[in-house]
Amino acid sequence: MQNKIVFRQELIKGQTTLLEIYAPQIAKKALAGNFIILRVNDKGERIPLTIADTNKEKGTITIVYLVLGKSTALLNSLKEGDEILDIAGPLGKPTHIEKQGTVVCIGGGTGIAAMHHIAKGHKAKGNKVMSIIGARNEDLLFFRTELESFCDAVNICTDDGSCGRQGLVTQLLEELLTTDKSITEVIAVGPVPMMEAVAKTTLPFKVKTIVSLNALMVDGIGMCGACRCTIAGKMKFSCVEGPEFDAHEVDFAELKSRLSQFHEQEKESMARYKENG
Repeated sequence: MQNKIVFRQELIKGQTTLLEIYAPQIAKKALAGNFIILRVNDKGERIPLTIADTNKEKGTITIVYLVLGKSTALLNSLKEGDEILDIAGPLGKPTHIEKQGTVVCIGGGTGIAAMHHIAKGHKAKGNKVMSIIGARNEDLLFFRTELESFCDAVNICTDDGSCGRQGLVTQLLEELLTTDKSITEVIAVGPVPMMEAVAKTTLPFKVKTIVSLNALMVDGIGMCGACRCTIAGKMKFSCVEGPEFDAHEVDFAELKSRLSQFHEQEKESMARYKENG
């Protein structure tokens, strides 16, 4: 029963999947911003996934993942009723949430799901929450209905203009910052280039900006050092000192370099999985 998948939904066919997992001990303690590390089986690698939602009454946590490599492909092969071998969590520092006024939450890709949990936490604290979600086209958007159920405004940007505004999330963010001086904080979760662009957009406005760094992680408890990143010129471990940091202090050039260093090995592993299962 532990770590059993109780609900499975393909949000984007063949690409992005939502799993609701029975993990009562984690659900009881998890807060917005926390993540888990799981292994699908005894030969699987440990992969970090941000908690997108919790249901303490049901004892479940929700995760959303992009099928990108062997481990997520293996996870995606599981069905409702299957059990995941092991899940460690909740890990990382939770999002610092306090009543402060108006907060803008930005999500891109699977980061929309993680941003959803953070936005919900800010709304529960009494803040005005404005969200911006972006994707290449309408078919790649998700969690729109969930966000609309509690956000004061949900703004949508698509590259092709098929839904909401055509253009980048940063264009709309700049407009909001220019016209609404009540904005006290911006939180961005998504691809590193998007988070970097958000940081550059907010810097001239001197608005506090937080990003979630899903850097490489192995043990998740700060022992291996795989998730190290540079914040304000100092080395930090995103698994125990993050994953959220001040966006204006992140060395994004180093982060992008580190995240790309195992691409070839990942491609090779995925090719072998497709060939041999």
